[in-house]
Amino acid sequence: MARTDDKPELDALDRRILGELQADAAQSLDDIAKKVGSSKTPVWNRIRKMREAGVIRQNTVIVDPRALDRGTCFFVLIRTSEHEADWQRRFLAALLKRPEVLEAHRLAGEIDYILKVRVSDAAAYDTFYQALIADVRIFNVTALLSMEEIKATTVLPVE
Repeated sequence: MARTDDKPELDALDRRILGELQADAAQSLDDIAKKVGSSKTPVWNRIRKMREAGVIRQNTVIVDPRALDRGTCFFVLIRTSEHEADWQRRFLAALLKRPEVLEAHRLAGEIDYILKVRVSDAAAYDTFYQALIADVRIFNVTALLSMEEIKATTVLPVE
């Protein structure tokens, strides 16, 4: 795996390995090697190199949010009138201390940020909202309740 411009170059075998790991990271090296048409040691070496290069960031499990009473999902649109570095630091700190926030993205356009928030119900969302606005000044917040999750995946295309 060569590097060019801080972007690792992945060959076809690396991509097949990544596909297998994304499908089931708990499968054995032997199983992965068989599925990708290689042997165990080269597969392990490639996985190690992809970890070192930051291609593989972490191994984890995906938990059903309902099992942890987090079945309610809100997408929160945030507009701010403040764009100073100090406000951004405080906003980031507020988001990092809130485990309900699964994702946060800074956007181009009229909306400055979008958050994906998982809570038990509307009352729990309101508790989150009140804590957020107590931590940092926000110009406008719009909460959109997800009625149904149609597609959710963490699997990236490897081709």
